[in-house]
Amino acid sequence: MRGGTVVVTGGTRGVGAGIARAFAEAGAHVLACARRPPVRPVPGVDFVPLDLRDPPAVRAFFAGLPRLDVLVNNAGGTPHRRLADAGAERHAKVVELNLITPLTASLAAYDHLRRSRGSIVMIGSVSGSRPSPGSAAYGAAKAGLANLAASMAVEWAPEVRVNTLVVGMVHTELAHLHYGGPDGVAAVSRTVPLGRLALPADVGAAAVFLASDAAAYISGASLHVHGGGERPAFLDAAAPQVPVPTPRKDS
Repeated sequence: MRGGTVVVTGGTRGVGAGIARAFAEAGAHVLACARRPPVRPVPGVDFVPLDLRDPPAVRAFFAGLPRLDVLVNNAGGTPHRRLADAGAERHAKVVELNLITPLTASLAAYDHLRRSRGSIVMIGSVSGSRPSPGSAAYGAAKAGLANLAASMAVEWAPEVRVNTLVVGMVHTELAHLHYGGPDGVAAVSRTVPLGRLALPADVGAAAVFLASDAAAYISGASLHVHGGGERPAFLDAAAPQVPVPTPRKDS
């Protein structure tokens, strides 16, 4: 990635900061876009204040870039909110942040990426492919994002590659809010086949791979970064089977 220009939306904390750091360590010039500056600046990453829900501002930002090689659509998230606890307007804001803003940024970046024969990496979620009680609008948006990326990969080929990272549970600085402190993180980690939550660096390494020449023939793909997924619940609920003795032949 040395010499390339990379934009990471929401690249100031958590997974986004891990992605921005990975590209910077790979030698890229990295711009992290978010509404607020990072609490802990990432070395080698330049912060750009930008509200991704403001399409004119997004278009102006990308139009002002001299070059762009990679766009990582990472900005997103949701509060825990059951469907019946809020009106459709509140849920629509979650869909806007997690689906419409990546589309807005991708359209604004298209001309740059077409000229550089660059790539887009969408940051998806396992919530987009399984039931997501408490974050249903988020899961629906991430399902839409995966489909958007697959369609975009076809429409914009061969100049622009588009792929999705399907991310599982990640141990960020806010993990305690989701999993309940160290004991909760440890308990949740035991449900993951690899025995731990992902680190932001794990997601960053996968993003660099998909954007690099090592993935030159990969487009329209979804790469799962989830430690093996989730153990099926029925395995723990089912009663253990009693082995049936093998009949012994009489001598």
